[in-house]
Amino acid sequence: MKPFIHPFIPVLSLITGSLVTMNANTDEAAAARADLWPKIAPFFEPPEAFAGDGGDFRNLLQFEDGAPVETPEDWKARREELLTIWHGWMGAWPPVIEDPQVTVISEEQRDGFIQKRIRFLWTPNEETEGYLLIPDDIEEPRPAAVTVFYDPETAIGEGREHRDFALQLTRRGFVTLSIGTTEATEARTFALYYPDIDNAEVEPLSMLGYAAANAWHVLAARPEVDSERIGIVGHSFGGKWAMFASCLYERFACAAWSDPGIVFEEHRRAVNYWEPWYLGYHPRPWRDRGLITKENPAFGLYLDLRKRDRNLHELHALMAPRPFLVSGGSEDPPERWKALNHSIKVNRLLGYAGRVAMTNRPEHSPNEESNEQMMQFFEYFLMHRGIDMNEPPEG
Repeated sequence: MKPFIHPFIPVLSLITGSLVTMNANTDEAAAARADLWPKIAPFFEPPEAFAGDGGDFRNLLQFEDGAPVETPEDWKARREELLTIWHGWMGAWPPVIEDPQVTVISEEQRDGFIQKRIRFLWTPNEETEGYLLIPDDIEEPRPAAVTVFYDPETAIGEGREHRDFALQLTRRGFVTLSIGTTEATEARTFALYYPDIDNAEVEPLSMLGYAAANAWHVLAARPEVDSERIGIVGHSFGGKWAMFASCLYERFACAAWSDPGIVFEEHRRAVNYWEPWYLGYHPRPWRDRGLITKENPAFGLYLDLRKRDRNLHELHALMAPRPFLVSGGSEDPPERWKALNHSIKVNRLLGYAGRVAMTNRPEHSPNEESNEQMMQFFEYFLMHRGIDMNEPPEG
């Protein structure tokens, strides 16, 4: 026989107890988040030399016909205009695979988490294999992140030093999915080509963004994951990939881009968006890899974008008001704030501060300090439930 429960007082007591617990958890999360803010707050302030300087980049707060963007509703329409224009130039994505079928190939217990090697479709006609890392003893849905690189092994700790982003995030309580273009990297074609490499209908860098969007759905379908708290991170090639994915797919809650070269620049070999595996696709035989010269010209969309005076700050602004961090190295020095200031202006129009961040180091390679900065960024914006992300940062 079930015990009698008074229909009012005991139930009210149970509800009150639940609210007290929820409020305590929320207060604890808010306190933890507030403790993080002083550590990362400097990343959101441009140096005085670049504060408010928009450089020579096109003004984003006006429509293509020159009409001003003056309200949040205006920006919503302007954002859609930019998204439509860029997809028109780069090629329309196939439908995102929102119900992914995932095969577990193998799994092993590692220190504090389970590692699953999985297989899934990341384009309509191509499967990939990656690693799903799930912390032990999960009691409620966790934040998560997609990590992207030349291969999926590096991010789980089986590659070069300081590029183990999935491993670092998992050790901090995140569920992570590490993916990479292993076969294309081995073939020196690097990216994804749809429907095939000789007849690509979508610029390869945009197609990488599409693949990451499908990876988002792999994570979102996991019971261990809070789908509202999924970010993305990558370094160099992976930084470009993470940037295009997060800017073009709004479901990524935040992003960190490690030294991809966030704007076009022809005199830096690593800021090479003109290559055929990024935004300069052309039928094979391909140009020789390297800087653009008279003897080794670029082809395709990249040249059209430059002639039109378009640049990647237009994509950065699509993140607003979602937060992003540029972990800058040799390819993204402090002067990149000239481009980032345009995203700050868009966020200000929407009523947000503390959404656009950059750190800087001399070298291209990430290091212990830059990684800690990225981890703190993700912890601040994704780790704690019950926090209103629409509120400005603490402090």
